[in-house]
Amino acid sequence: MDTKWTPSEMMAVRAAQELKNGEVVFVGIGLPNLACNLARATHAPELFMIYESGAVGTVPSRVPVSIGDPTLVTDSLSIVSQADIFQLYLQGGLIEVGFLGGAQVDRFGNINTTVIGDYKQPKVRLPGSGGACEIAVHSQRLLIMMRMNPKAFVEKCDFVTSPGHRFRAKHESPQNDKTRKDLGLAGAGPMVVITDLGVCEFVDGEMTLTEVYPGIKVEQVKAQCGWPIKIAAQLREPAPPEAGVLELLRNKLDPQRLFLG
Repeated sequence: MDTKWTPSEMMAVRAAQELKNGEVVFVGIGLPNLACNLARATHAPELFMIYESGAVGTVPSRVPVSIGDPTLVTDSLSIVSQADIFQLYLQGGLIEVGFLGGAQVDRFGNINTTVIGDYKQPKVRLPGSGGACEIAVHSQRLLIMMRMNPKAFVEKCDFVTSPGHRFRAKHESPQNDKTRKDLGLAGAGPMVVITDLGVCEFVDGEMTLTEVYPGIKVEQVKAQCGWPIKIAAQLREPAPPEAGVLELLRNKLDPQRLFLG
């Protein structure tokens, strides 16, 4: 088997490593979906997965292709309404880990999934929040998965759909930044940003590069970031995916490459 990994495979593996056995996870679509199911198939067999559609404690026999996939229902602990998912589980503080991505993320972990450009006359109108804002607010910790490029990793989001660690209203100075505590937000906010080049963590509320993948140079990361990103004094290099994990990803979890591409 070819053991040369792709950026998507590395992202899925690295995200799975962030999940601990028994944790309650609000599963996101796309690569987060694959990462959660990879974690459950390897080191976290008791990972408690909740999907936005209302599936609670799911144990899917295959990776679901969407939040409405029937495989989520079979053998799940319960099926509830979306209102219950958000009002009782999420706003009730029961979600330990949430996953998000977006069109833009800034240095403080604010995420934009609403518009590119001015809100009233946008260049692009995006899908909007859905449940993203609530996930960002109420998850005990948040993981962000996004591919790096200067249009996605921006100095300041065109619109803040989901709050990160610091928020600055339009035309205000940095001295008027609001923290999560100032805004009364329940969760701890984004902890880790998993990209196709490396991993960032938040130091004093600001995104800091802490890991670069094998073969990736710091200069490549800097070139794909829309601001002068902070670099940790001691950069780590995560181990590449093992052959058995790649076999699991490619042949069992995502044989049609719906998520890996």
